[in-house]
Amino acid sequence: MEVIHWCWVVVGVVMGWCWYKSIKNKAKEEGSGVPRGNPGWPVIGETLDFIASGWSSRPVSFMEKRKSRYGKVFKTNILGKPVIVSTDPEVNKVVLQNIGNIFIPAYPQTITEILGESSILQMNGSLQKRVHALLGGFLRSPQLKARITRDIERYVKLTLDSWKDQHIVYVQDEVRKITFDVLVRVLVSITPGEDLNFMKREFAEVIKGLICLPIKLPGTRLYKSLKAKERLLKLVRRVVEERKAAMDRGDHETLKGPPNDAVDVLLRDTGDSSETSRLSLDFISSNMIEMMIPGEETLPTAMTLAVKFLSDCPVALNQLMEENMELKKGKALSGEDYAWTDYMCLPFTQNVINETLRMANIINAVWRKAVKDVKIKDYLIPEGWGVMASFTSIHMDEENYENPYQFNPWRWEKAASVNNNNSYTPFGGGQRLCPGLELSKLEISIFLHHLVTTYRWVAKKDDVVYFPTVKMRKKLPITVTPLPPL
Repeated sequence: MEVIHWCWVVVGVVMGWCWYKSIKNKAKEEGSGVPRGNPGWPVIGETLDFIASGWSSRPVSFMEKRKSRYGKVFKTNILGKPVIVSTDPEVNKVVLQNIGNIFIPAYPQTITEILGESSILQMNGSLQKRVHALLGGFLRSPQLKARITRDIERYVKLTLDSWKDQHIVYVQDEVRKITFDVLVRVLVSITPGEDLNFMKREFAEVIKGLICLPIKLPGTRLYKSLKAKERLLKLVRRVVEERKAAMDRGDHETLKGPPNDAVDVLLRDTGDSSETSRLSLDFISSNMIEMMIPGEETLPTAMTLAVKFLSDCPVALNQLMEENMELKKGKALSGEDYAWTDYMCLPFTQNVINETLRMANIINAVWRKAVKDVKIKDYLIPEGWGVMASFTSIHMDEENYENPYQFNPWRWEKAASVNNNNSYTPFGGGQRLCPGLELSKLEISIFLHHLVTTYRWVAKKDDVVYFPTVKMRKKLPITVTPLPPL
């Protein structure tokens, strides 16, 4: 009993000291311009409230509650670390545009463990700018869009054709068959077959460990994911080595003409023309795996939620169908193939995509860490503190969007340009703006076009889950009815 008594005494002293320190730090911070807020409980801070809101049907409730109490920028404590949370578009813009000299990426330990030290997500400075520019230029190029449009059409049509014989179609699973295959082709030119099937299995294991307990003991989720990455890396490294060997031999097809995929782009780059500035094969291989994430998670989620939102808004679905039927009839009469510009020039289709991305909030925030004291507007962000620039809060704020929880594609007919709107950041922003955003929109456009001109569907009731990642609870089951041919 005496031992228990002294244990409680020690706990009381520790709790008291933590409380004293928090009060002392609070007084110091309030006088220095640090945003107001509540650090929460010792050690865990407000982590439990933050996670609980992610499990709810209103994931911005954590932000809304504190924003109403402390303002658009506030301090909190998540996962044992002090964090400044911004729901202010102007503050977020500064955070996104200042990378390296003021802010550096700061993500949970499991993400950094799996992606590795050379991850594009975490690199800074000239190397990040160089790789981002190389990949962005390739993914935005008209040559790639023209070529990949035919591949996307083929994958979409094959997948949709298989739905005729399915009693229930689970949209979330089906669209992954399209997006992952397309992205792997763009990155490493691996086509359907044994290698692609292996990559799908292993990558599914890798991605499960991105958000989990940071324990690497055998049998744990993180351990399994790291082992899966080792196996996947072995395959991708083999592809990269074979391509490099072909270049060294002076293979004409490998050296001439536009690059076939992202591996070609990175292998051909010479930096400042010295051998030491070339990107290593390990670097290229590892980052090809990281860039597969959109094909497994973000893009299929966006496509699934587009079907969900359209199912709940028949007026929008009818207008989308009319616009796309007009294009399909025109192509049937002319006998011409579709060009990528045909899909991207459908105005209401683009409005539907913009609204889906606003409401989906697949990338809900970015995490940064201040490398020195920095003042933005009237807010001081101390050196070493984390910064979470929340996109979800801005996308669902009534000050930025009227009736933000209502799916309303027509709002984009009068909205400011998507490219110059600080209140619309589904792909991030600044130097780390997603290099594949145009390709992602093209793929969604092609999928929606062929879906609404091929089938009518009825969606069964399903709910969106927002934690740890955005997805449908039941994978969005639908029943489809084929449309008569034109």
